[in-house]
Amino acid sequence: MTDHHQSTRGKPRVALVTCTELADLDDDDRLVVAPLAERGIVAEPVVWDDPAVDWARYDLAVLRSPWDYMSRRDEFVAWAARVPRLVNPADVVRWNTDKRYLDELSAAGVPTVPTAWVLPGGPWQPPADQGEYVIKPAVSAGSQDTGRYDLADPGHRDLAMAHVRRLGVAGRVAMVQPYLTAVDTVGETALLFLAGPTGLTFSHAIRKGPMLTGPDEGVEALYKVEEITARTAQPAQLAVAAQTLAAVPGGSDRLLYARVDLIPGPDGTPVLVELELTEPSLFLAHSAGAPHRLAHAIARHLSHPTPPPSPPTPPPVPPRPG
Repeated sequence: MTDHHQSTRGKPRVALVTCTELADLDDDDRLVVAPLAERGIVAEPVVWDDPAVDWARYDLAVLRSPWDYMSRRDEFVAWAARVPRLVNPADVVRWNTDKRYLDELSAAGVPTVPTAWVLPGGPWQPPADQGEYVIKPAVSAGSQDTGRYDLADPGHRDLAMAHVRRLGVAGRVAMVQPYLTAVDTVGETALLFLAGPTGLTFSHAIRKGPMLTGPDEGVEALYKVEEITARTAQPAQLAVAAQTLAAVPGGSDRLLYARVDLIPGPDGTPVLVELELTEPSLFLAHSAGAPHRLAHAIARHLSHPTPPPSPPTPPPVPPRPG
């Protein structure tokens, strides 16, 4: 009989961080286990909030599917700060798990979906233009607590206001965005980037079909099932992605992966919907070689520890008069 501990002794150990509902990992994430084993790396699923886990025994902890943290983000962020050798790093997790990061990216010049934020207990009236809008919490994933409302419909206006109030009562910040109708035809494009020799390198792209058909009716599972197909990234999309990644606080060269989600705006140019740096689906099954590229990226992080955040660029010093 083979001694498992003997067979893995001395090999790097990687925790693929997940949640109780997906204790054996999502099907897509499991695709990286064999390529890691081929590189002599032992990877195993580990539930993030399991108190029995000794995180120090892992050479790297890779966030993959901890998709149950949305209702307890503070606990998740505090946990991330305690885990040694976590990727993506804890400061990135703190920044990226609240979608108000979109304001920072917009201020940096990244084209983003215009977003209004409603704090718990704050007043909100539906916009007067009576177009279609999306309402969701600032801390969310998997299209949970997300709805699409046609504000020309009085019933939808009432439901939209009730949705914002419901989020507020739960102590959650609501975000309100115009619905980008191109998603109904073109779909949403997700660009996947993985760590390479010179930082994040484009790996592959997928298309997501439209998901929001009406007001929020709740999601029983961790996420809504998505319609995914492979897609060829266009130069304009890659340009927006590069601009987005360049604006990540602390520098994107520290990241193991990134997913940039884009939809064409009213004039057809791509705008950022979300930048996923914490626990994005990577859609490894939709690109030949993607599991091996992720395994290679993980191996690089094992041999090249994550550098500290880059200091912010100081403002220029004004010249002295005279």
